[in-house]
Amino acid sequence: MLQKLYLKNNNPNELQRIVDLLNDGGIIIYPTDTMYAIGCHALKERPIERICKLKGIDPKKKSLAIICNDLSNISEYAQIDNPTFKLMKRNLPGAFTFILKANNRLPKIFRNRKEVGIRIPDHPIIREICQMLEAPILTTTLPWDKDEEIEYITNPELIEEKFGKEADLVINGGIGGMEPSTIVDCSEGEATIIRQGKGILNL
Repeated sequence: MLQKLYLKNNNPNELQRIVDLLNDGGIIIYPTDTMYAIGCHALKERPIERICKLKGIDPKKKSLAIICNDLSNISEYAQIDNPTFKLMKRNLPGAFTFILKANNRLPKIFRNRKEVGIRIPDHPIIREICQMLEAPILTTTLPWDKDEEIEYITNPELIEEKFGKEADLVINGGIGGMEPSTIVDCSEGEATIIRQGKGILNL
């Protein structure tokens, strides 16, 4: 199912239906400040397992990432020291994934690697949904074969055509980007860029 949303002034009832879907263990595809992504309620293990299977992710080998609405509740899900908090505050919202040590509030599937990626995208649609959900959203970019047309991960109508059976809802927020987030590993204290993407880190 395809649902059109806008950068502002969305119908609260439409947003609430999406929140209800996530609370019921549903999977959604949505725009971010980088690329379209697929996600679910980050505290519900079963839809997380579905997404890992779809992407071919082994959570024992790769850190999973969550979207938070703002910096205020990150410490509920990850361990964060003062310098890292200040670094994140300078750069978020933005096109970054910060890798931190996970804490016990997250489901067991996150604790396989003892780390979690934190995203606060500079995109109002997914952050508004996250705020209404009052919980983080698991997030990962759409699976894409390099031989495929780029439109299948940037055009929401084609995304729905390709992934409509995997996701319960595709949010049409316009044409998406093609560049991933910059990954910054802060799990050992000092910030290390392990993938340069769209975000330019302000140290």
